[in-house]
Amino acid sequence: MQNYIDKINEMTLEEKASLCSGFDFWHLQEIERLGIPSVMVTDGPHGLRKQAQGSDHLGLHNSVPATCFPSAAGLASTWDKELIYQVGEALGKEAQAEDVAVLLGPGANIKRSPLCGRNFEYFSEDPYLSSAMATFHIKGVQSQGVGTSLKHFAVNNQEHRRMSVDAIVDERTLREIYLASFERAVKEAEPWTVMCAYNKVNGEYAGENKRLLTDILREEWGYQGYVVSDWGAVNERVQALEAGLDLEMPANNGVNDRQIVTAVQEGRLAEQTLDMALERMLHILDQAVSNRKESASYDKERHHQLARQVAAEAAILLKNEGSILPLVGNTKVAVIGNFAEEPRIQGGGSSHINPTQVDRAIDELQAYTSDITYTAGYPLATDRVDEEEVIKAQQQAQEAEVAILFVGLPDRYESEGYDRKHLQIPENHRLLIEAVAEVQPNTVIVLSNGAPIEMPWLDRVKAVVEGYLGGQASGGAIADVLFGKTNPSGRLAETFPAKLSDNPSFLNFPGEGDRVEYREGIFVGYRYYDTKEVEPLFPFGYGLSYTNFSYRDLQVDVKEITDQESLQVSVKVKNTGALAGKEVVQLYVKDEESFVQRPEKELKGFEKVCLEPNEETTVTFMLDKRAFAYYDVELADWHVETGDFQLFIGRSSQEMVLSDRIHVTSTVERPFVVHPNTLMGDLFAQPRLAPVAKQLLVENSPFAGSDDDNEMMEAMVQNMPLRALVNFGGGAFTHEKLAEMINELNKL
Repeated sequence: MQNYIDKINEMTLEEKASLCSGFDFWHLQEIERLGIPSVMVTDGPHGLRKQAQGSDHLGLHNSVPATCFPSAAGLASTWDKELIYQVGEALGKEAQAEDVAVLLGPGANIKRSPLCGRNFEYFSEDPYLSSAMATFHIKGVQSQGVGTSLKHFAVNNQEHRRMSVDAIVDERTLREIYLASFERAVKEAEPWTVMCAYNKVNGEYAGENKRLLTDILREEWGYQGYVVSDWGAVNERVQALEAGLDLEMPANNGVNDRQIVTAVQEGRLAEQTLDMALERMLHILDQAVSNRKESASYDKERHHQLARQVAAEAAILLKNEGSILPLVGNTKVAVIGNFAEEPRIQGGGSSHINPTQVDRAIDELQAYTSDITYTAGYPLATDRVDEEEVIKAQQQAQEAEVAILFVGLPDRYESEGYDRKHLQIPENHRLLIEAVAEVQPNTVIVLSNGAPIEMPWLDRVKAVVEGYLGGQASGGAIADVLFGKTNPSGRLAETFPAKLSDNPSFLNFPGEGDRVEYREGIFVGYRYYDTKEVEPLFPFGYGLSYTNFSYRDLQVDVKEITDQESLQVSVKVKNTGALAGKEVVQLYVKDEESFVQRPEKELKGFEKVCLEPNEETTVTFMLDKRAFAYYDVELADWHVETGDFQLFIGRSSQEMVLSDRIHVTSTVERPFVVHPNTLMGDLFAQPRLAPVAKQLLVENSPFAGSDDDNEMMEAMVQNMPLRALVNFGGGAFTHEKLAEMINELNKL
């Protein structure tokens, strides 16, 4: 389709308005007389959900078979950007084969609380990691001529009252945590569409928030695509269009279209605003039509094997006491747990995929050992404890060399549409673990869950493998990990708290009524645990391997830079074990002294490397201004304070192995206006003003020559406002003198 701008001029007002909403649940509107076709959009963060019959947004109707990859929680656990790109490529190919123009994903919302029912569909608690995963996911999909819809913009961190709740977030937190998770993906990957969230943000619905959709997304970040509503997210259609929401989904049968027409006719909506929305949508439509591949197809088996590779690399070895794993071939194994036979491979809701095939762990384990028994252990549909199954599990475990328990969270425990109430697994899962561990010291736990859980039984078992929701090939992937065909290399993209009350959002989640306040501010996830020195169950970035890695020779190319320069950091990593393996090298940055509150450290770089035994490689990072900056609300920009910064190489957020220090000089001076209530300590902290200020105070201070303890007096003076010179001057220092001093300082 060409000359789409000219076509706008040929449209009637009614035709223009009609293009601003869907034709039906999944298709965009067409205008046949102008050659504007209808294209299909559909869900697909970790697999294509093209519904064959019926239309819904919660996966209630069947969809065409498609490869079900691990959900975002698992994808992020790989910490492998290139692998995520490959998943995106595969999703794009499947979309082309099914004539789908735009996949509705990925989800880049931050995991504020482990209770959010949709956390399985989001990448991380950390915006740097989340935005990196989203960037490569988008690039992979769009390399195949299929668009993406980065969602849910913004501050969509709970399902409770999700269509009405007002998320109250201060500006610095909004920028550093919740918007930062989207920013890099928008700027670097250029998603075709961005999907607005259901909720309000600081008093305005996300779909009516001009500051979000226009001022920040388009004007600051340079976004060129169109904004689509989440399904049913539109509150006031005309206000949303003015704010920058271009497309309403699903179809409204003309109800809201007529509102647009009336608003233009009555002069309440500029037709130019409508035309701009159409330009953005038709530009993307032009891309979809131009990139359509006739007779497209994909190799189902190849995609299944990719899904198996990704699931294996997403698996996280949380515990491996006595190196019980990997198991050796023909080990006598008791497989226990219904998930081994009826696996939970994905989360519930709009992303629910109809897989092309499903690997069961009970079948896949038989490729490694023929000496295997199985019992279900618990029912899937309820939390009821089946005493007969527990006794049977104990008997089989006693007769085996190793017991492998497949447990976790059933479908009913977490899904789009509602949040969890606690971090516990079902009682019948917990009691089964405890019963088996009583009789079998070599107990291995394999978890299927979309978010963190509490583990009161952790000390009773030898090994724990976190499989998350591993997709259709997870059964084979777990077998590969347990028997060592794949060396586990997954790392946690979120903190597992020891208990729910340790989470920083605990007292303010999910809020009261239609209001939730983000009072923890920037201290989300590991930023809180590390700064507050709260010991988690497992820290962010954590994961074990069957081999060992050593680090040495941390180098920086220069020791001093300005905030306009970049820094190169390198470190040597060596596989010192006997097996090939992959290591995730994590780089954290700490501001040693800051005028504002900052976390203990923040992730600013990561790379995953594959090394053979005794192989060594050099990993290099580039750090720019943003690696050292915080968002300064007064400047309305990212700002670096002059000072020393520590660079850490870590195995997790709580295990640093190497460090170095650099000095960064700011080229931007924050405005500082002196007034009567300016604290003396704040004045002394200004490099430009401090020498003059100290001299003036020496000449005019009523405290000069005091016999009191100097340290005590110095501490008191630091927190005194300048007006104290008058207050305590006994008449010797006047308001006029104070005004002269302030005027002189403000001239500097």
